[in-house]
This record gives sequence, C-alpha cells and structure tokens, in this order.
Amino acid sequence: MPAGLAADDRGGGARTVRGRAAGIEGTGHLLCPGRCGAHAGWMDWLVSLLGAGLVLAALRDLFHTLWHPTRRGGASRLVMTALWRLSHRFPARRGMNELVGPLAMVTVVGMWTCLVVLGWALVYLPHMPEGFAFAAGLAPHEHGDLLDSLYVSLVNLATLGIGDIAPTAGWLRLVAPLEALVGLALLTTTVSWVLQIYPALARRRSLALRLAMLRRVQPPAQYLHSATGAALLEGIAAEVVRIRVDFTQYPDAYYFHDGEDDLSLAATIDYAVDLGRRGHSSEQSEVRLAATVLGNALTDLALALDQRFLRTGGTPAEVFTAYAHDHGRRPPLP
Repeated sequence: MPAGLAADDRGGGARTVRGRAAGIEGTGHLLCPGRCGAHAGWMDWLVSLLGAGLVLAALRDLFHTLWHPTRRGGASRLVMTALWRLSHRFPARRGMNELVGPLAMVTVVGMWTCLVVLGWALVYLPHMPEGFAFAAGLAPHEHGDLLDSLYVSLVNLATLGIGDIAPTAGWLRLVAPLEALVGLALLTTTVSWVLQIYPALARRRSLALRLAMLRRVQPPAQYLHSATGAALLEGIAAEVVRIRVDFTQYPDAYYFHDGEDDLSLAATIDYAVDLGRRGHSSEQSEVRLAATVLGNALTDLALALDQRFLRTGGTPAEVFTAYAHDHGRRPPLP
C-alpha cells in the first residue's frame, strides 16, 4: 500500500477511535450528572435535616426546662448536674460554689444558642451560594462555606434583619424569618427563666432565715402549746408546701448555693422537723393538728427532694441529712 494511503488510513482510524471515545465520554457525561446530582441532592437534604434536628432538639430542651419541667430532664439538666458535681471537688471554695447556679444558667443558654446557630447554619450550608444573593463586592464562589452559613445564621438569629448575604430561593426566604422568631423566643425565654428562678430562691431563703431566727429565740413550751403556737406551725407548713412546689416547678433552683447557713434551707430544715415533733406532744388538739400538717408537708418535701435530686430511698430524716451534705452544710441533728 502506498505510504500516503497508509497514513490516511491510520489517520482515519485514529479519528474513528477518538470519535468513539468522545461518544463514550459524552454518554458518560449525560449519565453521570444525573446520578451524581441525585446523590449530591440527597446528601444536601440530609445535611439540612440534620440541622433542623439540632434546632428541634434545642427547642425541645428549652420547652421542657421552662414550661414542662420533668423528673428526667434533658440536656440542660445534665449540664447543671455536671457543674454541680464538679463544684463538690472544691468544697473549700465557697465563693466558687455560689457561682454554680448562675454559671450553669449561662452555660445552658449558651448551649441552646450554639445548637440553634449551628442547626440553622447546616440548613443553609448545602444551598450556598446558589440559593443566596450576595451584596456588591462579594464573590459568590468565595462565600459558600460553613463560615458564611454561620454568619447568615447569626444575623438572622439576632434579628438584625437581612445582611449582605440574603436568601433568594423561595423556601429559604420563608425559613430565614423563622430563625428570627426562634431568636426572639430564645431571648424572651432566657429573661423568663431568670424571673422564675430568683423569686423561688427568695422564698426558700426567707423560710430558712425564719427557721434560723426561731432556733435562736427557742420559743418556750407554753408559747408553742397554744393557739399562737398552732398558727406558727401552720405558717411554717404553708411555706414548706410552697418550697416543695418550687422544687417541682423550678427544679433548677436546687443547684443554687444559698451563701451563709442562716439563708440555707439545707442547714435549717432540721429545726422545722424539731418544731413538728414538739407540737405532736402538745395537749392542745389544734397544736397537734398543725404539727401533723407540718409533718406531712416535710415528708412530702423530702420525697420530692429524693425523687428529683438525691435518690437515697431513705426516710425523711435521711433525705434531709443527704440534702445538707449535698449543699455542703452541717447535717441536721438526730
């Protein structure tokens, strides 16, 4: 075969091979995007669902902490319990221990905020930058990472309006205002939590101080075994019932130290037990009745403390002893 024809034949064969390869490559290009796009889309929505799960977990914990306190609690209760137990490693640092309650509240609020910010950022992340419009001077291809998603989430959560990165996709334009509502709810919830906890602490410390003053005065038997003594026992019983309700409704108040002994119910509750015991020995029926009411209130308080915090399974006296130990106080006298 002539050399020219041979060269043409080889050239034609090469072009044929390249054409077939291009055809195969083109076919692969047509097929791969469909498969890869479906896979990428599935992963994108999975990341967004993970973010939504974090937001819902934070909202659930917030709801149960403030509006539906339960015995088991959630992440916030675990945080408070962990900080409380950690404070027991420094029993001599009374000033540090008194910060456990406020520090625990700040930590829990910070945890809620981080979960919400990260959750919404994960919702936005798979749709960056295609689903967002960027202000002039920002290159979209340079602003589509997790840091920018966190930035958008923080701006929306802080209810600062729309920043220099705004959603354009229809469903994202609906989701972004929802995050602003969650941020507003988080702020108002934090304020409500503080306004709930500190009045409960004031009631508890008021009862403790009243018992401490009665212990110093030591009411004589003739006073206690009278109508005035019955009124005294009834008043203490009413306050004990109120504190028992506070421990049920605001269990986080348990993790606050009360400073000096006269303000600590853990250090003075034993005197309420002693007053009830003395009232039972009275010859006045109204005093005995008031003492019985006080005894029942103290038993109910001990049961609430044991079920929610101490878990000793013991008698009321043993529960109050454990309560005193847990708050770093002198245990009540037998």
